[in-house]
Amino acid sequence: MKVGISGLNHVTIAVADLDRSLHFYRDILGCTVRALWADGAYLEAGSLWLCLSRDDDARSSPHADYTHIAFSVSEADYGPLSARLAAECVIWKDNKSEGASTYFLDPDGHKLEIHRGSLETRLSYYRDNPAKGVRVFDI
Repeated sequence: MKVGISGLNHVTIAVADLDRSLHFYRDILGCTVRALWADGAYLEAGSLWLCLSRDDDARSSPHADYTHIAFSVSEADYGPLSARLAAECVIWKDNKSEGASTYFLDPDGHKLEIHRGSLETRLSYYRDNPAKGVRVFDI
């Protein structure tokens, strides 16, 4: 029997200003607040459990690398949410991949993305459009 992880449990994001981040994740991204305390909050978006944790050492600018968190968004919500993000956030990267994506920063400089698509749509794209060095494994 193969032993390993079964999925993503939760994501914890260090934030400098909890109220500012609550506004962003609740009012801009549409997350639902499930629990709140002086230095943190649990939010929910679909099946995602997101924890905001106030931290004096929270970053104030993005890291230079490509590490980011991508959130799924429905086809119907993608356009309006992407427009809202373009109006209210810093866009950190132009989309050059398959599928509709918007890359933006949260108030603490965490690199985020909303994406229309799945692993299967990405693999299908590479099957139909082979890229140098990309091998797709069918399981």
